[in-house]
Amino acid sequence: MRYADGPGTHCEVHVDATVEQVWRLVTDIGLPARLSPELQRVGWLDGADGPAPGARFEGHNHRDDMGDWRTVSQVIELAEYRSFAWAVVDPDGRYGAPVPTSSALSDDQGLDPAVALATWRFDLAPEEGGTRLRQSVVIGPGRSGVSLVIDRWPDREEQIVEYRLADLRKGMTATLEGIKALAERGDRAGRAEG
Repeated sequence: MRYADGPGTHCEVHVDATVEQVWRLVTDIGLPARLSPELQRVGWLDGADGPAPGARFEGHNHRDDMGDWRTVSQVIELAEYRSFAWAVVDPDGRYGAPVPTSSALSDDQGLDPAVALATWRFDLAPEEGGTRLRQSVVIGPGRSGVSLVIDRWPDREEQIVEYRLADLRKGMTATLEGIKALAERGDRAGRAEG
């Protein structure tokens, strides 16, 4: 699997809670920062206070092997109680040329998919008295931390991509298990402040 092929992965879980309960949790952009080993904090931008098509949010991430970095994401799909998706860009040029969010995130066109370093999504469906929750990611085609590692060891591209996908699955599993636990306890997530 090569980076240019748009590799992706997903994880899913059955949650013993209604789709509406799970939806409130997955659309709280601050919740993954409490559950993910990589995402540290997040906040809405441009006066947004919740998910809507075109809404943007900023994320701050950390990995011991990569340090700290910032991303900007734009909601690219929002179908109430069914799907929530966002594309992520590198506004600071950490992985290549910076993606100026004013041109990449045009009001009339939305995010240019060619600059996304990843596209994330949650999908929900009613299932046996509860909810089937799936989280998925596609990495690329824009440059990312994976690109930097591939630049250094191009002969190991497939192993590098698989390693990153396995790492992302670990993070998704933690996020999904956290959402499951909160939903099944009946907790309500607070909205992130931005």
